[in-house]
Amino acid sequence: MIPKMDEYKKRWGIDSDASVKPGLEAVQQALIKVGNPEKNLRILHVAGTNGKGSTIAFMEGILRQHGFSTGVFSSPALVDIHDQIRLNGQPIEQKDLDASFALMKKAGLSGLLTDFELLTVAALLAFRQFAPDYVLLETGMGGALDSTNIVTPLVSVITSIAVEHVTFLGNTVEAVTEHKAGIIKSNRPVVIGPLGKEAVDVVRRVAREKNSLLFMYGQDFVMDCNAGEVFKGSQTYRLAERHMKGPHQGANAAVAIEALLVAGAELVEEQVAAAIATVQLRHRFEEIIPGVFRDGAHNPAAAAMLVQTIQSEFPGEKVDFVIGMLKGKDIEKTLDVLAPVAASFTFLTFAHPQAESAERLMLYCKCNIKTVTNVESDTIILDRVDGRRIIVTGSLYMIAGLKVCLRAS
Repeated sequence: MIPKMDEYKKRWGIDSDASVKPGLEAVQQALIKVGNPEKNLRILHVAGTNGKGSTIAFMEGILRQHGFSTGVFSSPALVDIHDQIRLNGQPIEQKDLDASFALMKKAGLSGLLTDFELLTVAALLAFRQFAPDYVLLETGMGGALDSTNIVTPLVSVITSIAVEHVTFLGNTVEAVTEHKAGIIKSNRPVVIGPLGKEAVDVVRRVAREKNSLLFMYGQDFVMDCNAGEVFKGSQTYRLAERHMKGPHQGANAAVAIEALLVAGAELVEEQVAAAIATVQLRHRFEEIIPGVFRDGAHNPAAAAMLVQTIQSEFPGEKVDFVIGMLKGKDIEKTLDVLAPVAASFTFLTFAHPQAESAERLMLYCKCNIKTVTNVESDTIILDRVDGRRIIVTGSLYMIAGLKVCLRAS
């Protein structure tokens, strides 16, 4: 479900399929029909279970701090279709997206693609028109069969690996990694974040088969946190501070810097530091009201990163969680991961066709203090109990559309 996608499809008389159909043949044929807009773009292609959005946000911030123009294609929509395509940090305007749809209509793409494939083509057409210095392209799901995997990037990036989307990607780390590593292209370098041994073994093999130079976090580059933060890779940059909190964001920032250096970007320490100090990706441990944070921890791996962040930012404290999740996620394990820092859980049902009910979510929860609450007109009113902090988390679709208020004391 891509909010406002149907408005564009109706306005331009273009049909596409809302289902997920992994594979590249349809999108490859569509791109030929519109003149292969991907061919002359300088692309960094990013896959991973978690950390894709944050890593791209760091890269985007660093590039723009250096005066480079950027195009970004990301998933999912946080507000609507426009924020999935960014030009110089701003959501694409209607007139520019209309221009892409007009070209797709003229090329006869109606009925040939899924929604996500159609949006991928629209984004690449917009980037051809905008001609940014760099395009940051995020996979939608997996890698090998994702519709974005029709590009030859300057560098491929894999941020993290965990079991997800088991119906499409498999139920082992090795199987998932095979899909993610599918974005590695012949004779093009690959940069990876802190992956486990099973994932590293797969990536090493694929990189060797593709004759791709491999740059590994912890071996070829690292974020040294012994005295402040210092990026150490092919260059060394001392960073004064980082706005995006949590140890995992230090690793994401390092992956972003190394990927840009490997891609050939000339970076200056002061400008790298300035970008890292200011970049904030929406819904990643974002304080929206004093004492109330939102974070899109929608799977066990992301929940573990959230727990690390809470423990590093609020040592010894427990928090009140407010959670909504989609069906099909590993709900029980996600809640188990959050439990050690939880004072309580409050569950809600949100407006999405795949949203799990609050009542069923509560059945998965082993915490003694748990309840359900109502959402009225996309707004939830919360109480801070005993000064504890509140973390609103779970589905990005939920936290993106939810207005949060504190009850007046």
